Amino acid sequence: MGPLSGLLVADFSRILAGPYATMLLADLGAQVIKVEGPSGDDTRTWMPPVRDGVSTYYLGINRNKRSIALDLRKPEDLEVARRLAGRADVMIENFRPGGLRRFGLDYDTVAAANSRIVYASISGFGTGAGAGYPGYDLMIQAISGLMSLTGDPGSSPYRAGISVFDVMAGMHADIGILAALHHRNATGNGQHVEVNLLSSALSGLVNQSSGYVAGGTVGYRMGNAHPSLFPYEPLPAADGELIVIAGNDGQFRKLCQVLDLPGLPDDPRFARNQDRTANRAQLRPILVERLARRTKDEWFRDLLAAGVPCAPINTIDGGVAFAEELGLNPVVTVDGIPGVRNPITFSGTPASYELPPPELDQHGEEIREWLMKD
Repeated sequence: MGPLSGLLVADFSRILAGPYATMLLADLGAQVIKVEGPSGDDTRTWMPPVRDGVSTYYLGINRNKRSIALDLRKPEDLEVARRLAGRADVMIENFRPGGLRRFGLDYDTVAAANSRIVYASISGFGTGAGAGYPGYDLMIQAISGLMSLTGDPGSSPYRAGISVFDVMAGMHADIGILAALHHRNATGNGQHVEVNLLSSALSGLVNQSSGYVAGGTVGYRMGNAHPSLFPYEPLPAADGELIVIAGNDGQFRKLCQVLDLPGLPDDPRFARNQDRTANRAQLRPILVERLARRTKDEWFRDLLAAGVPCAPINTIDGGVAFAEELGLNPVVTVDGIPGVRNPITFSGTPASYELPPPELDQHGEEIREWLMKD
C-alpha cells in the first residue's frame, strides 16, 4: 500500500511532462487511468530505441497505469471521459489552454460536478498571450536562455541531452498536486493547479536566472566551467578527464593535500573561492600538472576517500552500473520490462511496480464497464 493508495488519477496528458508526473504518482500507489486518443500517445511512435517493437521512450514514463482509448468527438466516449473526471481525485491534462472546454472537460465544468477534484494543467507558455503556442521542450530550452549557456564559448548553442524542462515541469506539477491535496484534506475543496514549461525553466535556471534578475548579469557559454566556482569542471589526468570539485575552502584544502600542494591554500590568489574563481587561469595549470601524474581512476579513489567531490565521466551504462555497485538497485522489472526505479524511498510505504506500461486501450473494456455500471 503506497502513500497515495486510494487516489484516483484521470490522466489526460501525453508525451512527457504529464505522463512522467503521473507515473511518479502511480509508483506511489495512485490508481492512474491513462486516457489516450484513438491513435495513442505520441511517444508510442518515438523510436528508436525500441524493446520488442515498442518505443523505450514510451516505456520509460508509463508504467503502473491502465489505458483507455477515447475519441472525445464521439458522444459515447465523451460520456466515459466525463464520468471518469467526475470520479477522479486528480485530473491532469496538457492540452493547449482552453482546448478541453468544448468537451466540457475544462476545470470550471469538471469542478462544478466534482468540487473535490484537484485539476492540474500543464502548458508551454501559460494561459495569457502565449496560450496558443505549442509547448515543446526544445522551444523552451531556446526561449528560456538555457541553450545560450550550453556549449563551448565559441560553439553554437546546444540543447541539453534530455528534455530537462518537461521533466522539471512534471515534478513541479506533482508538487502542486500534492500541496492541493493537502489543502483539500483540510478544507474539502479542490482547486486548479497550473504549471507552464517556461516558468519551470526560469525557476530551474536557478543561479543563472537569479544572476540576471538580482544582479543584472547575463550568463554565457563557458563550456564545462562554472561561473561562480573553481575547480568545478573536468580536468585531465594521465589517461582522461575527471570531474574535480572544490565547493568550499575546506574541500580545496583537502584537494591540495591529496595533490601534495600543501602551500597552495594559503596563497592569497587561491585562499577563498572568489579568489580561485577570479584567478582560475593561473590555478588550472597547477592542478593539471599534478593530475597528469596518475590515472583518473587512481585519483578518483584517493580524492573521494579524502572527501573531495570528483567523478568519472561515464556513459549511461556506466552510470547505471555505478548505481548498482552502490546498492541503489536502479532497475526494476515489471512483467519482463525493465525500467528505472522511482527515486523516492519511504520507510513504511514504499513505491511499488505492479503494472507494465499498457498497450493502447488495454484496459478500456473493464474501465468502461466500471464507469458506466451506475
